[in-house]
Amino acid sequence: MQKLNLQQSLSQKLSPQQIQFIKLLQIPTVELEARVEAELESNPALEEGRDESNDEKDEFSSEEDLGSEEYENDSVEDINVEDYVSKDDISGYKMQGDGPSPDEEDRDMPIATVSSLTESLHSQLSYLNLSDRENVIGEQLIGSIDNDGYIRRELEAIVNDLAFAQNVEATLGEVEAILKKVQLFDPPGIAARDLQECLTLQIKRKDLNIPLNKNALKVVMLCFEEFKKKHFTKIQKKLGITEDALKDAVQIIIKLNPKPGGFSTTYSRNQYIIPDFILKEVNGDLEVRLNSKNAPELHVSR
Repeated sequence: MQKLNLQQSLSQKLSPQQIQFIKLLQIPTVELEARVEAELESNPALEEGRDESNDEKDEFSSEEDLGSEEYENDSVEDINVEDYVSKDDISGYKMQGDGPSPDEEDRDMPIATVSSLTESLHSQLSYLNLSDRENVIGEQLIGSIDNDGYIRRELEAIVNDLAFAQNVEATLGEVEAILKKVQLFDPPGIAARDLQECLTLQIKRKDLNIPLNKNALKVVMLCFEEFKKKHFTKIQKKLGITEDALKDAVQIIIKLNPKPGGFSTTYSRNQYIIPDFILKEVNGDLEVRLNSKNAPELHVSR
């Protein structure tokens, strides 16, 4: 025989609206702003800004309150807020977006501007006073530089790119001549075709009258394969230098930059951190507030 049992249990179910709220709370402020912009484009019933109908109701209700309290417009206009608010009550720490105090001057907030590596190379190219033809070749070479600062594309392929994309019939010698000029740009070692050429370009920027720099250049140019395999005894015999001179030369080489186009302090992009929450001290207590500065006011269209 079958037995029927009653069992009582508690379970919590979330509505679709609650699930949407939870997802919105998890995303950062910047992603929330992008999410709102995408929703405004796709949802015609959603509008940005204050609802004018609610503003009109608020104004009407406020006028009724003023009439019931028997306030007149003249008496309201005569009230000076500064007579009732002390300047000491104004917090010394102001968030961006707070209204300026009368004692503060109008100042523009400085914004750091840092040019990218490509913009810097194009700027340096403009100082060479090249012809229009040579300038096109230089721009094509700069466009072929990868993120590490190398040109790993064969020059014959760049010649073909100039012919098909730029309609410029250039020779291999012309492209290589412009490449030599681009390789003199900053940062040192830029537009090299391999690691050996990159290190060579950087050492050539140093004073080659100093024996240490001259030995480092010989190691890179004449004994690069032995250097990669750390066959220092073979390098010492091949160049005819002492062990101490070789050690000093190696120290110079290992301090060079193998990725001149990599992200550095000069050519990196500024990343501004926008906080999701703001922590403030209020009368000795810590108060956490949601940073809703980037979240626009939304309402359903009438």
